[in-house]
Order: sequence, then C-alpha cells, then structure tokens
Amino acid sequence: MKRVVITGAGTINALAQDVPGTFAAFREGRCGIGPLDIRDVERLAVRIGAQVKDWEAEAYFNRQQIALYDRFTQFTLHAAREAVKQSGLHFCEELGLRAGVVLGTAGGGVNTWDENYRSVYEEGKNRVHPFVVPKLMNNAAASHVSMEFNLMGPSFSVATACASSNHAMGLAFQMVRSGAAPVMLAGGSEAMLCFGGIKAWEGLRVMSRDACRPFCANRNGMVQGEGAGVFVFEEYERARARGADILAELAGFAMSSDAADIVMPSRHGASRAMEGALRDAGLPHEAIGYINAHGTGTTANDKTECAAVADVFGQHADRLMISSTKSMHGHLIGGTGAVELLACLMALRDGVVAPTIGYQEPDPECALDVVPNEAREARVDAVLSNAFAFGGLNAVLALRRV
Repeated sequence: MKRVVITGAGTINALAQDVPGTFAAFREGRCGIGPLDIRDVERLAVRIGAQVKDWEAEAYFNRQQIALYDRFTQFTLHAAREAVKQSGLHFCEELGLRAGVVLGTAGGGVNTWDENYRSVYEEGKNRVHPFVVPKLMNNAAASHVSMEFNLMGPSFSVATACASSNHAMGLAFQMVRSGAAPVMLAGGSEAMLCFGGIKAWEGLRVMSRDACRPFCANRNGMVQGEGAGVFVFEEYERARARGADILAELAGFAMSSDAADIVMPSRHGASRAMEGALRDAGLPHEAIGYINAHGTGTTANDKTECAAVADVFGQHADRLMISSTKSMHGHLIGGTGAVELLACLMALRDGVVAPTIGYQEPDPECALDVVPNEAREARVDAVLSNAFAFGGLNAVLALRRV
C-alpha cells in the first residue's frame, strides 16, 4: 500500500477566502457568524449564519461561466485553484489521464433551486434557463473541477449529509493508497444560505438564533455556514521525488453506519468509526494529540461525541485536545469536513490548535479539554477529524505529521 500525503490546500469560507487567512482566523479565535444578508431574511426565524461576504464572482469567472456555475461550484473552483497552485502540479496528458476528483456536497445547487422555484411559483414564469439542471446537479462542482484541470481519472460526487466531505476525502485517499490514481483532488463545498435553504433547516428545530457554542452547557443549536475546502492528495514517493512541500500525511480512514435513527446519533457508531481510523492508520490511541470534533452545538451531537471519545480513548481522553471550529465558520453541512481539515493541518504543521469559541459554561457531560476560546500552541504528531451525519453515517480521517 502506498503512503498518501497532502501537497496542496485551498478554501473559501466565512473566515477568509484563502488558507493563510483561515489559519490566521483560527489562531485569533475569530467568529465568522453574523447577520444574514439574503433575500426575504425578515421571513426567517433564524437570521444568522457564517456567510461568505464580499464574494465577487466576476473577479474569477467570465459571464458565460457564472451563468453555468451555482454558488457552490464557484466556491469549489476557487478553493481548487488555490490547492493546485500550492501543490505545483501541472496535469499534463499523462498525469491527467489517471488523476481525478472526489467532492462532497449535501445540497448541491441549492441557490439555483431557490431562484428558479421563486421564478416559477412566485413570479409565475413558465420557462427557466436551459442551464438550470447542469447548474444545480450535485456533481456539477466535481465535473467543472475535472474540466478545468484536465482530470480524466475517477471523478464523482458524494452526498452523505454532514459527512459528505470526509467520505469524499476518504475515498480519494483509498484510491491513491491503492495505486488506482497517483493524484486526487478531494474535499467538499456547500452554499445553502438562501431563503429556501434556511427555511428547510428551521423545521428541524436544531438551529441557534444567536451563536454556535459547542460543548457548552448553555448551547442552543447549530449555525449554518457556507464555503469550500479542496486538497491535493498525492503518493508520498512521487511528492518527495519532485520536491513538493508536504503538508501532512493522510494515514487512515474509516466509515460506519449507526443503522438506528435518521437524526439521533449513536455513540457506538461514532466509536467504531474512530477505532477504525486508528486501526487503518496503524496509530496507537496515545499518538493522537488533537481531535477536530464534529461538534455541532446541539445537545444530541455534543454529548454523544464526547461519550464516544471517552469510550475509544479511555484515560487518554483526559489528555486529548478536542475542539469544534464550527463555532467560528459555522456548519457547512456537506462541505464542513473539508474546511475542518484545515484545522488539523494547522495543528500538525504549525503546532497551533484552533479553539472552540463562544464557550461560557462547562457541561459535565462534555468534560473534555475543548480548547475553550483561545488557540493553543502544542506539538501535535497525529490527529483525527470526525464527521457524523444525519442518517447515522460516520466518517473519520486520521492524519500525522511528516
């Protein structure tokens, strides 16, 4: 089996429109959550979100492209360009024939759905733009990334709710490790912050109206965000031979299904996914110094995840740092794992652990070191990144320092 490393990273999210800016926000404990600037916001009960502000699509795409790219596709391409540039790769015909892309998204072109439903139902129009279907389909971002970078190998999208990005990255990791592809682009994106997207989530009654406070006794729900994260996964020997700057090694991946409830998480399903990732990576429990938690800020998730961490790590759980960066960039649903992987890279490469901000009151059922409110400098050799989705679908990545 081949070793797999990360040689490029790109992002856009509510904190910043690139990786250095996002790292700076993590270090500062900056919050990207604020009042939503969307149409008909006054009709919503939830009026906050982690929105990408000052996004100017015209600066990156021409008019024809904008007509074909939903907001989630625009975000993906922006992040992919940054990742590929950092990697230094050029996908010539030989490499392009085998390289591919796997991306996660839960909603796909939600903004396109919202705009066109409004046109047909509210404004009474009888026709929509001929590009509506190719613009809203979940695989649009993956397809456009493959076309932009000449990726003719395995290319597809994964939709597993909040675990979509981790599943996508895990599958891309397995392809590189098995030799099916020498290089894969992987990650995810989401852009649900429109009237219809927020209104649908309001119905679940899991949304906060003021802030995201994971693991805090007075938490009151999740806050949606938007954006993208894309990474370049590459065979270690190939990357080393060309002198690439290696950001971290992706060492293990595991998936599990609760097979129990469509919305309530299971500590046993989460535990099995974490154990599986450690086993796949060949890492002892004591090697893990940091976990980027799923940490949504809902009572069900936070308590279940903390219980699962305690089950897996036993006494070592008290020595672990575990934080939820959703407190800063919001919950990007299908794209969330990709942005959260950046916090793992920062911990491994820079020795800085991103905090859980907004923390006010300890919860005895979440009695772990949640790195409250301020980033922490610490040597971290190995990390886990958790994603536990509606439907009971769990995906955990294990990374280590190179």
